[in-house]
Amino acid sequence: MSDPNRASFFVGYLPIPPGLRSFLLAVSGLLIGSFSALALIISTAQSDPGDGGFKWGWGPQSVTGRLEILPYPILHVTTGNKFIPAGRVLLLSGVGKKGVQARVARLDGRLVRLKGFALKRGDIDGFQVGDGRQAIAGLDDGLPPALNVVKLGRWRLKGEICDGKCLSGAMRPGRGLSHRACANLCLIGGAPPVFVSSAPVDGKEFFVVGDRSGNPLPPDYLRFVGVYISLEGAIERRGNIMVFKVDLKSLKVL
Repeated sequence: MSDPNRASFFVGYLPIPPGLRSFLLAVSGLLIGSFSALALIISTAQSDPGDGGFKWGWGPQSVTGRLEILPYPILHVTTGNKFIPAGRVLLLSGVGKKGVQARVARLDGRLVRLKGFALKRGDIDGFQVGDGRQAIAGLDDGLPPALNVVKLGRWRLKGEICDGKCLSGAMRPGRGLSHRACANLCLIGGAPPVFVSSAPVDGKEFFVVGDRSGNPLPPDYLRFVGVYISLEGAIERRGNIMVFKVDLKSLKVL
């Protein structure tokens, strides 16, 4: 006489017993549904990275303006084009995960012509300077216009430090803990750090960030990249870009 328990005993090289088939189907369906729901919850909880990115459709760009290297290289455009008009301020980076500090240090305060590709996200304009020798040229066309600097006082802001190139759209989302490792590689390479504020100041939420004297941040700040923090410091508007001169002793993890 056959053993009734043997009919439900699973052996890997034999067909699935009828008594186990319905159980396995139910468990498989439950697991697939649970992981699908979890994926949906995680994806909808992420902030929208926006429409930032390289403006490949604009093609290679050539712009002229006044170069400023502290706290990080930016270009105040004096002669632009239909895509990048005069008066804009561009946050500069190099090709790949690197900055352009060493390449432009001798041109601080001078009128220069840069060639490369534009990036844009929200109210931040990025510019990836090309690697070739012709990508950076100092011009002898007289003194560039004086910078329009407006001091907005001291502020305490909440937000996070990101790398300016990826935030401008080189990567998506370009912010948050999921992007921290990539951001630190860019920042170590010289990409400019940007503070993303949880609340705007004078209509702006992105700030080029330097130390309290307006110099580049010390390496210690890298461990706080992508972390929600609060910082105090002086804010200046330079053209259409904001500079946040922070007191790192005021930093608090929230």
